[in-house]
This record gives sequence, structure tokens and C-alpha cells, in this order.
Amino acid sequence: MFVIARPPEAVAAISVFFELSRGRLFYFEVVKTDKKARRGLMRTHGGCEVNTPAFMPVGTQAAVKTLSPGDVRRTGSEMLLCNTYHLYLRPGHKLIEKLGGLHKFMNWQKPILTDSGGFQVFSLKGLVKITDEGVGFQSHLDGTRFFMTPELAVEIQESLGSDIMMCFDEVAPYPSTHEHLKKALERTTLWAEKCKSAKKNPNAALFGIAQGGTDPLLRERSAREIVGMGFDGYALGGLSVGESASMMIDMVDATTKHLPPDKPRYLMGVGTPEDVVRAVGHGVDMFDCVMPTRNARNGSIFTSHGKINIRNAAYARDPAPLDEECPCETCKGYSRAYLRHLFMAGEILGLRLNTIHNLTYYQRLMGKIRDAISGGTYAEFSESFLNQSQL
Repeated sequence: MFVIARPPEAVAAISVFFELSRGRLFYFEVVKTDKKARRGLMRTHGGCEVNTPAFMPVGTQAAVKTLSPGDVRRTGSEMLLCNTYHLYLRPGHKLIEKLGGLHKFMNWQKPILTDSGGFQVFSLKGLVKITDEGVGFQSHLDGTRFFMTPELAVEIQESLGSDIMMCFDEVAPYPSTHEHLKKALERTTLWAEKCKSAKKNPNAALFGIAQGGTDPLLRERSAREIVGMGFDGYALGGLSVGESASMMIDMVDATTKHLPPDKPRYLMGVGTPEDVVRAVGHGVDMFDCVMPTRNARNGSIFTSHGKINIRNAAYARDPAPLDEECPCETCKGYSRAYLRHLFMAGEILGLRLNTIHNLTYYQRLMGKIRDAISGGTYAEFSESFLNQSQL
């Protein structure tokens, strides 16, 4: 439904509606604001809707570890992130394309965002050589060498059938010198231009990425340069790489104020529930992080009353669910004592049940965030949540 203010806008809205009905447009609308916090609705070219602020589980190799796509859907997740670098190496983007694209390949019919491989430039720094043309990688699997260009990053993502593609970028580590940050920013701008020129699929959205490390002036410069190219959405990259939480939020604020209000904003690789709540307060719409799934596999569980470690002996005879307020399959059917037993016995079922719960916790948190924005009470919600997390 569209809210129409003037006849010209009505014409434009009707045009958008018919384009959407034919599945041709990526569309984002901010439906409610509460100071800087935004509640929105995003539609991909296939007509799938994603409510924002949104959290994307990470399915690096076309799978969220320990879960089936049905499990992931039942947590309330509306969108997944998959990894371009890893799927290029194994099983290969051309094979996935021949088999009908990533959605069919992994049986996930909701939207998929693919990163570009830029984070692997950072995380595999001992196996890469960076030039203005692209990045020479040595495969972490078998040592095979290959060269990833911005153009190839887009080609891979289009072959996968991504709903949202990310530009190739260079993530600078923390700490970095001003000169290093500046060079990474300039390469990111150069590569963004090449990615936009290489894009062929009109149905897939392409997001630009702003870099700049922990330098607010570089953050502003990068945001202005990327916005000037006109992308479908904008990401904040190069954060949560070792800087403090307060420094990260300062850089979020330094960046979002220079991003257009009518496009989605994506904070890459973040993060803790507290980081998510703070970043929403500065206008961020999208998040991804391995934290809920990785923590689950390590026995670290998020609950309404703080984190617990299911390995602790205190839970060996505990008949209570992980979280009495949680409606997930795990909390409805299993006790802390049973989940501890599974974990200590090395049973895979325990990892699955922990992961279902942690992802459900994150999706319920996002729902509470959206409700608070809609009700105009986000400041109160944020303060209460952050105070509770410090107890």
C-alpha cells in the first residue's frame, strides 16, 4: 500500500506498483521514523518482502550451519547472506547457475544477499596481493591461485542469482595508518565504479560500500563518493574489525548522516545485540553476523535475561527451557538439562537446537525493534535494553 500526497506522486506510485507486480524492481520504503531510527519495507525483484531493520543469518557456503532452510524460515528470518568467495571456489558459480541458481540450489526462496569477497581480502590477508586492478588470492582450500577483479565479483554474483549484490571493496584492518585507510578508500571507490559498469542483470540490486576505517573525515568522503554513483543501497564496511564498540558507533554516525534517506543502509558484519540496538538508533536498516550461529555451536545462548553458557554444571538438572519467553521449537520442547547433555555428549542435535534458539532470539529482537519504532518509543526501548544487558 502506498500513501499518496499529490497527483504526480500518485502516478509515480501506480507505475512502481505495476513494475513491482511484474517483478522488475528492487524497492525500499521507509514507513516510519523515530528520530534517526527507521522502520522500512524492502521488496526484491521477485516480489519478496523484507521488513527492516532486518538481521540476516550467515549462510557462507549456501547453508546456515546445522540448520535446514525450513529451520531458518521458522526462526522468522526473511533474508540470508551467502559468500561469493567461498561459492566461487566450491562448488563454483557456473555450476550453481546451471543448476538453476542459488535459490533453487539451496532451496531458499526468500531473498539472498551475497557479499563480494571483499571481507576475504581482509580475513585472508596472508594469502592475498592487492592491486588497483583487483586481488590475487591463494585458495585457502588447496593453494590454487586466482585473481578476483570487481568485474568478476559481479559476474559471480549474477551467476548465483543474488537478489542483492555487493560491490567489491577493500577492508582496512584496525588499526591502520591514515595513508592505508585513504588508499583502501580510493580503491573501494575505483572498484565500485567498475562494479556498476559491469552489472548486466537489471533485476538484481547492487549496493555500494563506504569505507574509511575510524577516520570520520574519510568516512564522509567515502560516503559522498559512493552515493554520487547512485546505487540501490549503501553499506558501511570496515567496522567490527577490532575497534571499540563506541568507536564503531561513532563511525556509523559519521557515515549514515551522508547517506540518502530513501535507500537502505547496511552495517556489514555487526554484531552483538547491543551493537544492533545502538546502530538502529543511528539509522541502520540491515545487519548480518555469525555471532548467533557460532555462539550457539559453542554453547553460548542468548536469552531475555542475558547470555548463559549451556556447558555450565549448574544446568545439568535444570528442567527449565532456555528462555521461558521464547516460542521457538527448542524452548517449547527441551530443557536446559537435556541441551547441556547433548552438548557435553557431542550430539549434533544440540548444536541445531541451540542455533534455532539463538536465531529466533535475534529475529524476535528485530521484531521488538520494529515495534518500538512504529510506536515512537525507540529511545525508551533502547535505554531499557542496554541497561538490562549490563546487569
